[in-house]
Amino acid sequence: MKLVFAGTPDFAVPSLLAADARHEVVAVYTQPDRPAGRGRALTASPVKQMALERGLTVHQPERLKGAEVLDTLRALEPDLMIVVAYGLLLPQSVLDIPKYGCWNVHASLLPRWRGAAPIQRAIQAGDTETGVCLMQMEKGLDTGPVLLRQATPITPDDTGGSLHDRLAALGAQVLGDGLGLLRAGMQLGPAAQPDVGVTYAHKLDKAEARLDWTRPARELADTVRAFTPWPVAEADVAGERLRIHGASLAPLVHGRAPGSVLAAGRAGIVIACGEGALRLQRVQRAGGRAIDVADYLNARSDLRGAGA
Repeated sequence: MKLVFAGTPDFAVPSLLAADARHEVVAVYTQPDRPAGRGRALTASPVKQMALERGLTVHQPERLKGAEVLDTLRALEPDLMIVVAYGLLLPQSVLDIPKYGCWNVHASLLPRWRGAAPIQRAIQAGDTETGVCLMQMEKGLDTGPVLLRQATPITPDDTGGSLHDRLAALGAQVLGDGLGLLRAGMQLGPAAQPDVGVTYAHKLDKAEARLDWTRPARELADTVRAFTPWPVAEADVAGERLRIHGASLAPLVHGRAPGSVLAAGRAGIVIACGEGALRLQRVQRAGGRAIDVADYLNARSDLRGAGA
């Protein structure tokens, strides 16, 4: 088969490798190089970097519109286009080009968490299960019928980073299964998504990372996990703004004002919340690096030994 692959971030790289396992990818589409790092130098996407390593042809249009862009895609005569976290909308004119249409690897159990940030939103909402879907694309946002799906639990220790990596690998596995069935001439029975249970995973915003101590501790713990490693939760702790890289629920009953320090020691800094308490375990000061709370307290002797 002739496959065209469209993707941009790290999440899409395992799927690119799965698609090209039999050297069938005739072209890779990825977003244009963007400024990155402190020097803001133009940087190729992870998908572009891997595509070039494998000697694949790369296209980087700003939009998938216009006669020239469509003519280039048609000239490839693709049997199938695979889309994984590409970041650009595919108009109907593109969806109609490949023989078997366009498949999308999506990091949720649709119809839950359609949209841009399904991994983080699942953790933030306290979900105990998520997964990946291989979806036949249509014009709507993640509304197409599901061809294959695979579930995985969300553990209490999962962060946005750990779940991202697991789902990226799972997505590549499901894509490989789908391609194997298609090559064998077997029908993948598309299952329409139900109308009930639809939720949207809106794009992450750094402004959401600020913890509000009046909220329940469980909600804040889930937010810390979801926003690790990006955008990283932050909060005011005893007069200092800290980024919070690790936290857990603290089984304490208190009658203190939200934001009060209930305890501080090697096990962590316990902060009163609107409901329950949160134990901070790994933090980052302005201009510093992420460190364990035990190391942070070496510079905050005023907090050491604090108690309710």
